[in-house]
Amino acid sequence: MVDLQETSTQPNKGQSLIELEGLVERITYSNEETGYTVARMTVRGHRDCVTVVGNLISPAPGETLLMKGVWQEHPKFGRQFKVYDHHKRFPASIEGIKKYLGSGLIKGIGPVMASRIVNEFGKETLKVIEGRTEDLTRIQGIGRKRVDMIKNAWREQKEIREVMMFLQQHGISPGYATKIFKKYGWNSISVVTKNPYRLATEVFGIGFVTADNIAEKLGFQKDSLPRAEAGILYVLNRLTEEGHVFYPYDLLIEKCRDMLGVDKEIIQRAFSAVVLEKKVALEDLNPDLSRFEANRKAVYPGPLYTAERGIASHLGRLIQGKKNIREIDFEKAIAWVEKRIGLTLAQKQAEAVGKAVAEKVMVITGGPGTGKTTIIRAVIEIYRQLGARIRLAAPTGRASKRMSEATGYPAQTLHRLLEFSPRTWRFERNQERPLKVDVLVVDEVSMIDTVLAYHLLCSLPSGATVIFVGDENQLPSVGAGNVLKDIIDSGVVPVVELKEIFRQSVESQIVINAHRINSGRMPEVSPAGKRLEDFYFIEQEDPEQVLSIIMELVQERIPRRFRMDPINDIQILSPMHKGIVGTDNLNRRLQGVFNPSEDELVRGGRAFRSKDKVMQVRNNYEKEVFNGDIGRIAAIDMEGQELIVNFDGARVSYDFSELDELVLAYAISVHKSQGSEYPAVIIPLLQQHYMLLQRNLIYTAVTRGKRLVVIVGSKKALAMGVRNDRIMKRYTYLSERLRSTRTRGRV
Repeated sequence: MVDLQETSTQPNKGQSLIELEGLVERITYSNEETGYTVARMTVRGHRDCVTVVGNLISPAPGETLLMKGVWQEHPKFGRQFKVYDHHKRFPASIEGIKKYLGSGLIKGIGPVMASRIVNEFGKETLKVIEGRTEDLTRIQGIGRKRVDMIKNAWREQKEIREVMMFLQQHGISPGYATKIFKKYGWNSISVVTKNPYRLATEVFGIGFVTADNIAEKLGFQKDSLPRAEAGILYVLNRLTEEGHVFYPYDLLIEKCRDMLGVDKEIIQRAFSAVVLEKKVALEDLNPDLSRFEANRKAVYPGPLYTAERGIASHLGRLIQGKKNIREIDFEKAIAWVEKRIGLTLAQKQAEAVGKAVAEKVMVITGGPGTGKTTIIRAVIEIYRQLGARIRLAAPTGRASKRMSEATGYPAQTLHRLLEFSPRTWRFERNQERPLKVDVLVVDEVSMIDTVLAYHLLCSLPSGATVIFVGDENQLPSVGAGNVLKDIIDSGVVPVVELKEIFRQSVESQIVINAHRINSGRMPEVSPAGKRLEDFYFIEQEDPEQVLSIIMELVQERIPRRFRMDPINDIQILSPMHKGIVGTDNLNRRLQGVFNPSEDELVRGGRAFRSKDKVMQVRNNYEKEVFNGDIGRIAAIDMEGQELIVNFDGARVSYDFSELDELVLAYAISVHKSQGSEYPAVIIPLLQQHYMLLQRNLIYTAVTRGKRLVVIVGSKKALAMGVRNDRIMKRYTYLSERLRSTRTRGRV
């Protein structure tokens, strides 16, 4: 093992630097975000390999490094050479060149091909790649296409290194340097020099703090307007990530002043500039509504302002529009559909079906086991009999697949429904080219954020009927807004709330306890016995013991007693990322147990191995994979510098520079589990999670389990969460806009 902590960039006072030259044998650890690296090197005069630690610029096996640093004795990992400054030399020996080319540095050359090339050209190899690339066609397996790939990769690598050297001098890591180069190419240095704050808004993964550090090194003043403008956008973006659609002006100004450490006057001048550039929108809200204590000015990111207003406008248009489908006798329709599906509808179910047939827009909300799927099936059968064009959709692939399996009718994701085009980066279905649909049923609406809801409503013809289905007690969307709750609270559309648990679900302790939790009561747990239950609580206060119990549950107890696959069937849902039972540590431990291969690819401090369970953490419309999608790594191609992930049969390719979009998924956060169901879930709950212990979080986690739910942790922590129904406030104005639209006679 080696020390994975980042080192300081300057030696201690009084320490004299030693010069050392060594050949990189292998990279033990590398964090692209910080540049911190642990490498094993062959050093003249040392019989064994030396461990070198420090911020190195993307070192590759086979390179020679000229280093300045100090020897240190680490209490856990022994003697290490800590680097404070270094320069590179291309490898000179044949063995060094083989290591260098075979490390995956150059796309098109892997270990096998590197050996062939070096065997042919010897010490002249790098000169051939640099200036006589055509000669490579003499090598078996290298044709015209591969020559071009190697030539382009070598040139790009050389250019990136020049940019990296510049950026490293100004405090930016190699991983970010690659992203900057991909975005701006040879203009990278010019862009960074003129306005480094562009990086914060234009390059994924680079935030304001990093851009600010670069700007400081380039001599930008702390009170400069570009810095204040970028700071405002950064703070507003962070608030959007917390779920806010807008933020009160006075509170925003104070947050910006605290973060930037400059006078309020500079913030206000910068704010005027971003408003004039239409990067943000400013609106005075209704003075009669005391939504917050500061003044009534609300600040919106431009797209969210358009989206929130658009939702209110288009929902009003739909409610006002004439229904495409002819009116029918409600009682006859209910009698007919009950025979059709072979079920007698309960009173609330019949009411929901009746409203779905009669109204233009409605909401059906309720927890597990309350019969939402039966209602959807009945509604579909009635509208099919009427010859309506019906579409079913949900926010995620997993949710749409479940919807299709439950109803027997095809369903798709909202992005596919709206025909998102990666080429134009827009939805092809919109107000100018609306969907050809008479009835749209949308499930898991609690997951839909403000922007997606806007695009959906834009695309619907005025005669369409829309049925929103969801559970308002689950966690709100990961993106900004609280659309389902706001629509329900507005009172502008009929809402049927289902509370009765039907007979087929009464025997499920998962369903019973989910409803108990939702009503603020502790879950009931049967005494342990021979009979298998579907809900367990294992009490344990000590975090280390909780971790130990989870490992035993996943490895042995659940697979043995419930005949489940430990990777495919069991999902750990943690409230937090950090800590002993946070997702980060759980994933490291579980990867070591279930996929202990030493053959791995290390990027950004994360190790990826073939067959690993991974999750996509941002929407990538071009690849058609979305935030929360889970797959398995099918292959890692060091030559082609790509990683292949299998998402439910779809093989998706990632360039090595795109791996910050993936994380291990043996354990995931509760938020990322929305819209999914798993055969078994394990939920660690401890008092150290107190900041996140809320009723809707525990309720959401429990309702993800289909056949088994196991909570491991503190009874006090569970009680804290069940009692805490204070949902974190999100600043939205949608419900008021909807009510206001109705008041003006448009709804």
